[in-house]
Amino acid sequence: MTELVVRRTNKPAGEGPVAIVTPESAGWSYVGFEVYELRRGDRIRQSTGARELCAVMLAGQADFTVGSHAWKEVGSRSNVFEGTPDSVYAPPGQPLEIRASSESCEVALCWAPASRGAEPALIQAAEIKPFRRGSGRTERTIHNILMEDRLAEALLVTEVLTPAGNWSSYPPHKHDTDDPPRETYLEETYYHRMARAEGFAVQLIYTDDRSLDEAIQVRDGDLVLVPRGFHPVAAGPGYDLYYLNVMAGPTRRWLVTTDADHRWQLD
Repeated sequence: MTELVVRRTNKPAGEGPVAIVTPESAGWSYVGFEVYELRRGDRIRQSTGARELCAVMLAGQADFTVGSHAWKEVGSRSNVFEGTPDSVYAPPGQPLEIRASSESCEVALCWAPASRGAEPALIQAAEIKPFRRGSGRTERTIHNILMEDRLAEALLVTEVLTPAGNWSSYPPHKHDTDDPPRETYLEETYYHRMARAEGFAVQLIYTDDRSLDEAIQVRDGDLVLVPRGFHPVAAGPGYDLYYLNVMAGPTRRWLVTTDADHRWQLD
């Protein structure tokens, strides 16, 4: 099995992350990602330490405390296919507590090393304006959660909904070279969910010289790592696809290079 996919575990709710990647486990420097399933009253307690963190409510509601800041019943949807998310940003050096306030909830913790960060913040679903990218068989809906228009030190977080049978992250692009303003180096994770649990998608990850050349069958709950290369995704016919992207690198800008073979499709 490829080392670029982390399969979701069947760990009982409240007993630790069901999916996790750290810079150490991925063999890179910036992106960390964890997903937790909680029952009412379950808690996550940790310090952000030398990290900044964006907690995205995938489903259900939770109460948050970040240092002296507190927000109750954060969460705006029952699953990732039902609208935009509530999220909470936490800077470095802050105690963080998340307590499930609905019968069950699912929360993703997206993080990257940081020294300054920004002020703790609740990012409400109403602040996120969905928009379309692509057309025809490449059309998808984007929810920018913590992109360049919001304050942070390193993190970039967005989510994408791709209709069944459509291609996404397309035309194929890459961001593995630190050469702004042409391109920025950004490590990236894709956390995939299917509208039907038996569904599947396919994610390609490849470089120009094909020293990296993977075709990954993606199932519900899979976490795919993109250390370098182009990385388009195709949703299987009949299976709507959601993914949550976390990116970070030395420069907090999303500047990409499109595969030269497919650049004509941008015209």
